[in-house]
Amino acid sequence: MTTRSEVLEHFGITASNPGAFGGTWLETTGPVFESVDPSTGEVLATVTGASLDDYDAVVEAATEAFDGWRMLPAPQRGEYVRRIGNALREHRDELGALVSVEMGKILPEGIGEVQEMIDICDFAVGLSRQLYGLTMASERPRHRMYEQWHPLGPIGVITAFNFPVAPWSWNATIASVCGDPILWKPSERTPLTAIAVTRIVQSVMEGSGFEAVFSLVVGDGPTIGDAMSRDRRLPLISATGSCRMGRILAPVVAERMGRSILELGGNNAVIVMDDADLDLATRATLFSAVGTAGQRCTSQRRLIVQSGIADEMVTRLAAAYRQVPIGDPLEEGILMGPLTSQRAIEEMMAALETAVEQGGEIVTGGELIEGEGFFVEPTIVRIGADAPIVGTETFAPILYVTEFDTLTEAIAIQNGVDQGLSSAIFTDSLAHAETFLSHIGSDCGIANVNIGTSGAEIGGAFGGEKETGGGREAGSDAWKAYMRRQTNTINWGGALPLAQGIEFG
Repeated sequence: MTTRSEVLEHFGITASNPGAFGGTWLETTGPVFESVDPSTGEVLATVTGASLDDYDAVVEAATEAFDGWRMLPAPQRGEYVRRIGNALREHRDELGALVSVEMGKILPEGIGEVQEMIDICDFAVGLSRQLYGLTMASERPRHRMYEQWHPLGPIGVITAFNFPVAPWSWNATIASVCGDPILWKPSERTPLTAIAVTRIVQSVMEGSGFEAVFSLVVGDGPTIGDAMSRDRRLPLISATGSCRMGRILAPVVAERMGRSILELGGNNAVIVMDDADLDLATRATLFSAVGTAGQRCTSQRRLIVQSGIADEMVTRLAAAYRQVPIGDPLEEGILMGPLTSQRAIEEMMAALETAVEQGGEIVTGGELIEGEGFFVEPTIVRIGADAPIVGTETFAPILYVTEFDTLTEAIAIQNGVDQGLSSAIFTDSLAHAETFLSHIGSDCGIANVNIGTSGAEIGGAFGGEKETGGGREAGSDAWKAYMRRQTNTINWGGALPLAQGIEFG
């Protein structure tokens, strides 16, 4: 499937589409959003978003679904997720193509994002039989003490344009096997992928009585996003977006004593020691910095190179950058697609202008590519680590290269930004690697050795520290965020001993 019209037709997407699903598709009455193909600048289709009344109807449907869904045994909930995973397998290539068309990432990355959804479905199915609690030894005779986990309720999931489907699946599959319905607000820039996923899921859930477990509301942040953050019916909001968005959302959710999972910005760095395999470091940096046109939260923004090899490393990278095929993300052999919008181009150019003003030197790239769509050249800038622009995340393929002398200095440079998502070091020294991974090393939620900053697997919990928000999604024990812990004590004796040996009465 190679043409845009075929991709849209496969999912029944027409010129105008409703943007809310709560067990059934609503005749929405909110604002109209245009989905723009970033490769051409043309409108793919429009989506009529949810009004606040539409939103309320969807939340009510999800709340009603919770009553029955939480009583379904977890392995049976996992069976639905298994079937969703199989449905995604059937539509993997087509959905991956739609991701590429609407977001602009190259086709292998679009298909890879859908594969990530399939992988997390498999993970969640296994998890549905492993929602374990602990049994603790009681200090009181003939007492048993243990913990168990209960569903929270309907979960609000807010996703960003750059990964339009995978983060929904990290939340939706795990939350659903935990017993929680999901209310999804996708980015208004990429509503068509959300509609396509909802239709795939609907094909599985139809006739089950649990259709509203996986609900959808298309809308903007100031209206629908704000309503979700204030809604006491949604005990948890999981939000992916900018640090600015997180600073707005988090206090509102906290004010009502709700929970939040925040996956916000990243200003990710790779340290290259003089004992590193430079071929490996070059290939890893190329993918981490240029992949998705630098529009991943885990994209590499900074390259911190030991002084003695800095010139050679920059020469290698510049040569690789100049050979990157840029163009239509559906075309075979293309390695970099467009930025998401004209505004993204303007932000990139403004950042480069600032970098030069702050002493930076553009080594390669930095130009617009004439023609249709929002295409730019990936750019390398050599600059001092103390330049303020280096501490600012620009969602574009800009790589700032700075130098260091000692590993201690390099770690300080890496950690000296507000975000703390992903990080890496390239070295053949065990001591250097272990220092980087220790408590005096990287302060990020993800720290890698001899691989880049992008491309996390679903088996490990994903997320970061500092202004990245502290949230964790996907693997490991991230499931606990979607449940409430309850500690239980049972007295099976005839006496009533008190804890801490207290005598009363």
